[in-house]
Order: sequence, then C-alpha cells, then structure tokens
Amino acid sequence: MNIQHSDIILVGGGIAGMTAAAAFGTAGFSVALVDPSLAKQSNDLRSTAFLQPARALLARAGLWDLFEPHAAPLKIMRIIDAGGPPDAAAVSADFDASEIGDGPFGWNLPNMAIRQAALARLAQLPNVTQYPDTRFARLTPRRVEARVALSDGTQLSAKLLIGADGRKSAVRKAAGIGTKIHRYGQKALVFTVRHAPPHNDCSTEVHLSGGPFTMVPLPDADDGHRSAIVWMETSAEAARLMQLDEAAFNDAASHRSAGVLGPLALTSPRQIWPITAQRAERMTAPRLALIAEAAHAIPPIGAQGLNMSLADITCLLDLAIADPAGLGGDKMLTAFAKAREPDVRLRVSGIDALNRSSIAAAPFLHSLRASGIKVLHGAAPLRHSIMKLGLGAGR
Repeated sequence: MNIQHSDIILVGGGIAGMTAAAAFGTAGFSVALVDPSLAKQSNDLRSTAFLQPARALLARAGLWDLFEPHAAPLKIMRIIDAGGPPDAAAVSADFDASEIGDGPFGWNLPNMAIRQAALARLAQLPNVTQYPDTRFARLTPRRVEARVALSDGTQLSAKLLIGADGRKSAVRKAAGIGTKIHRYGQKALVFTVRHAPPHNDCSTEVHLSGGPFTMVPLPDADDGHRSAIVWMETSAEAARLMQLDEAAFNDAASHRSAGVLGPLALTSPRQIWPITAQRAERMTAPRLALIAEAAHAIPPIGAQGLNMSLADITCLLDLAIADPAGLGGDKMLTAFAKAREPDVRLRVSGIDALNRSSIAAAPFLHSLRASGIKVLHGAAPLRHSIMKLGLGAGR
C-alpha cells in the first residue's frame, strides 16, 4: 500500500484551515491540506474581522503582508439599542480602541480577498501539499500516527490530524465526538452596501429584535464608502426580506440601521446563512485536534468566531514548536485541551447570552439591554476590561 506521509494532515480548506496550513508550513512542518473546495471559485460575500491579537499569527504564517492591502481598520466599536418605545431615544455607546492601546481593535477583510491571498501564500510553501479534488473518507487512529483515507483512495499518515472541516465535520464524526447544538430560529442576511457618509473606521451593531444589524467597515471603492452588513433576523422575516426587490430592500436596510450611515444601497447580491451555536463535547482524540467550527461555532456577534479559531491555531502551533518530537502525542493534546476548552466554553456561553438578549423584543428586556450598555460604557475600568476581554487579552 502506498501511503503518503507528512507531519500534519489538515482537513478543511476554509479561512481557518488555510491559515493553519500556512502557519505550520511556515514553521517548517510538512502539511497535507485536504478539501475539495480548494479547487473551486468562492462566492462567499461575507467579510471577516481579524482582531488585534490575530495579526501576530498572520505574520508568523506569512499572510499579513498579503492581507493588509484589503484590510479596513476597526478603531471604534459602537453598540446601539433601538428597541425601546417609539418615542424613546436609542441608547448608544462607543468603545474606542485608543483607550487601551495604539492600534485598532482589528481589521475587516472580504472573505474572497482572504481566500485569494491565502491560496497565494500556500503556493509559496513547498512543504504544504494540497489535495483539492478529493475529501476525507475514513480515519484509522494508531498509537504513533493517524491514518486517513481520502475519497479517491489516497492514503495519508501523519503524527497529528487537525480537523478544521466545519460544523458538520466528518473528522469529528469519525472520531466519535458528539456536539451540543442550539438553534435560534434565526438567519443572517449578508451583503455589502454603499453609503454617503464615511464610516470613520467604526463598526456598529444596532440591536432591535430578531438579532443585531451589524455594519462593518470595508475599504472605500471608487464609487464611495462601503460597509459589509450582517443582518440577523427570525427565519421567517429573513426569508421575507430576501424576496424584496432591490429598492424595497434598500429602504428596509436603511430603516433597520437606525440611519447611522444614511441611506444604504446594495453593491452585492444577498446571501442567507443559518444561525446556530455549537460546541464539540471535546476538542481532542488520539492523534487528533479539532479547531475552528469543527470544535465551536457561534452567532456572528463581537467578531469572536474566527478569532477563537485563530487562538486554537496559535495554541497548537506554540505547542508543536516547543516540542516537535511530541507532535500529536498525548502530552501535546492534553495541554491543548486544557488551554482551549475553558476559553471556548466561556465565549460560546457569552455569545449565546448576548444573542438571546438581542433577539428579545419584550420592553423589560430592552430596558435590561439598555441598562447593561450604560453600565458597561459608564465606568472606564469596566469598559477597558470588557474591550480587552473581547480582544482575547482576558484569556
């Protein structure tokens, strides 16, 4: 039997998977990257916010210089609660990155630009082998290696298998790891808009009911200022909005945004994505580590999702570099689980609570949200602690 050997088999070619492959490849490990989507064109209209701590990992992976030209800085995070009585003023609070450091909170990039840059970086790494026309089929864990069979019959082996293959992870299922899932009855509409006022590097979440309406800065285009929108609503309302013609949809989006950026005009098609929270019952098995949405998935609030994934990658990379001979062994995987699982539980629970609060339409719950915003923003030490925790500095 012809078995192809590498240090690491990485299943999953999304943003987290490609970042992990680039990071381990740049560090000198040989990587087999498996995902049939690597050979396909992406039409993902979403954008991704990389928080400040992510920059160090992206630089280590040789990605930051490729990402930076597409990045819009996020200097202010604004939260607006507009869910009060019709005659009540909206409650607004700005969290300014300059209060806790010199740089922005992070940077927002279109997913398609991230993908193109990551693929370009992977092409520069001779020790990263891509398997773009096949998929993970079977796992045979052994004491000293993981063996993986691909759908085209290719056989791979490695000291460490990393599952980064999403919410429906075949790797996770093959390892017999269960998940805890919560469905909110929500969907997210994702699109980009043009607007007349500049966004001034401010990311804004408008809370009403059904979920937040989030406006995240994008680099300006020739025809004006741009932002990426994630509009979370009940499933029924999201389906209705998807059926509106462009003019009616622009009006609805402009109204739902509380007029923060004036009239909004679509500059892309609309896409719709389901909203769930999910956490794997554990993040490791013999010779296996789960990262990213194979391990945890949350609603798109507070830019936490991918940044949790990057924290997974950073932890694994540091452990691998500290003890290359122990790659994929029990000591490494125990340390990974001990470092990551408590933080994942904390952040999944926190985002779940925030989303439930945002969905709620009852007046007394609006009062609680509004009071919470005032308390968090009103005391500088608490405000600074919350901002640092959101960046990951509270780990």
